Amino acid sequence: MPIYEYECPACGTTFEQVQHFNDAPLQQCPNGHHGVRRVFTPAGIIFKGSGFYTTDYRRNGNGNSENKSESKEKSESKAKSETK
Repeated sequence: MPIYEYECPACGTTFEQVQHFNDAPLQQCPNGHHGVRRVFTPAGIIFKGSGFYTTDYRRNGNGNSENKSESKEKSESKAKSETK
């Protein structure tokens, strides 16, 4: 069963309540005020396993992650040094 968080705008109290999915939302806070509202919070997500790191992304066709212009400059400078 999920735990829902509620907030009372009259007194500022926040509290949690365990409820079924099909239960109606609460209408009254523990202090007796009416008009509580359900607070929606993001769920905690934990990614486990491989595939969630920047090193796991697909690389360029030649297996390097460097720019094409950088690799072109390197190959040109390498060719010049071999001809000397």
